[in-house]
Amino acid sequence: MENHDDSERNGKEPFPWHLGVYDAHCHPTDTIASRGKIAKMKARALTIMATRGEDQDLGKDFASHNEIKQGSHESLAHERDKSPECQIVPSFGWHPWFSHQIFDDTTPEAQSGGEPDQMQHYRLVLTPSPDDGFISSLPKPRSLSGLLMQIRGNLESHASALVGEIGIDRSFRLPEHWAQEEAQRSNDLTPGGREGRRLTPYRVDIEHQKKILKAQLNLAGEMGRAVSVHGVAAHGVMFELIKETWQGHEIKIISKREKKRKSKPNTAPHPGDEMDVDSHDGRNGGSTSEPYPPRICLHSYSGPLNVLEQYLYPNIPAAMFFSFSCLVNFSSRTSKAVQVIKEVPDDKILVESDLHSAGEEMDKLLEDAVRSVCEIKGWSLVEGVTQLGKNWARFVFGETEV
Repeated sequence: MENHDDSERNGKEPFPWHLGVYDAHCHPTDTIASRGKIAKMKARALTIMATRGEDQDLGKDFASHNEIKQGSHESLAHERDKSPECQIVPSFGWHPWFSHQIFDDTTPEAQSGGEPDQMQHYRLVLTPSPDDGFISSLPKPRSLSGLLMQIRGNLESHASALVGEIGIDRSFRLPEHWAQEEAQRSNDLTPGGREGRRLTPYRVDIEHQKKILKAQLNLAGEMGRAVSVHGVAAHGVMFELIKETWQGHEIKIISKREKKRKSKPNTAPHPGDEMDVDSHDGRNGGSTSEPYPPRICLHSYSGPLNVLEQYLYPNIPAAMFFSFSCLVNFSSRTSKAVQVIKEVPDDKILVESDLHSAGEEMDKLLEDAVRSVCEIKGWSLVEGVTQLGKNWARFVFGETEV
């Protein structure tokens, strides 16, 4: 799988595809016609997201041929020796851009009230309140309990599947409804996306987004699955919500001196003791049910350093990861992105394409992201690709050693 020609022609260090490059977050199901290109990609594996009703089953279809089973970084390399085709990890979840299509029927009040009126529902969850014409163009809302049941079933059928893409987005605005006949749409694209439509002033209420996100985080915790999380203009809000899922389950931090004192009962604690914490890796194997996900990736992370530091606090029981993409993080190589990547621990960083179509462009975006991360981190390409591969395996499988 090594192909050094392009790199050498461009005067770059040859790229070590043979070591295994893993896309932590992508959307090839948005372009159904690109499915056939996956097998010939240089990337070793794609972590494919679901976002809405139209693509939940597509993840299963894409994974039907070459889905990755439970394994390790070394076992993936061994599988690549036997089969050179790019492999797939499917994910199932509901994106915040489509969270208005879900009504919460999980509370006692909602259960007693029955299914809500469509007009009433959308007026409650969209702001400003839309007119009747716009609401009538929206799909009939579906229940949160039904969505969770569907995601659960998909996770049960796919042992290594993730929950994603889920999250909170304060900036997103709904697109206008189709002004022309459906025949004007591209048949290559999966229905339900924006597809170039102009945006309306309507946004999804943040409290509603939080309900949909938390329900999916809790399900991921119950099933012991990793999650891929989208956050735009809501970094503090999202941290506080994710934090709620692990409250009461934090790792107890004790000082090294305290450890010694416990072995010597007559020794008193000392002010300013150095703190220590037992290592953890996100409930290895996903065997324990908890209300918080065992492993969490903040995809295309664009938050500030102070929020990053909150996610890295040692009492957090979930294993945190942060992925970076050319489309979001390296478009202008801002000092903010560079500083954040420098501060992310080496074993918690991932790369992604976040692209809507499989093929050569996805490979190129992955290579460019890896090169950028390696440059910022001061890694050689061999060191970086190896480290990123191990990180991806820990994120997906929860393994403690690779």
